[in-house]
Amino acid sequence: MQRTRKNYSALKMKKKVALIEIGKDGTFGVFSPDTKSVMFGNGSTVAEAKADFENSVREFIEVFEETGKPDPDDLKNTTFVYKYDMPSFLSYYKILNMTQFAKYAGINPSLMRQYKQGQYVSEKQVSKIQTAIHKIGRELAAVQLV
Repeated sequence: MQRTRKNYSALKMKKKVALIEIGKDGTFGVFSPDTKSVMFGNGSTVAEAKADFENSVREFIEVFEETGKPDPDDLKNTTFVYKYDMPSFLSYYKILNMTQFAKYAGINPSLMRQYKQGQYVSEKQVSKIQTAIHKIGRELAAVQLV
């Protein structure tokens, strides 16, 4: 039984953060600060940037396999959890009316617009924004139309 647990834990996937950021040109980039291996993904949409990033990871691993080198430890059994920085999230989800969303989240609307422009966001404010996003998501997921 002990051996099975060890084997199971070895198969567990490691989760690493991959950050999504918007560039000055309006395109999106993805990178992981959690890996020693440097890989990037770019695209005109978040989906394109994620796909490019995942392709970069696959290609990186393939190069190691082709040369007979062991896969980098920081990429073995790894999945990526994608996270946005605040300006990228607020720019990408243009469907959100900043004024109305700020009021919903309990944040001053002019402050929310500053966050969209890249001003520093405190952890407390990030938490309020993230809570509001998740609440909206739950509400929308429960909607049924006739």
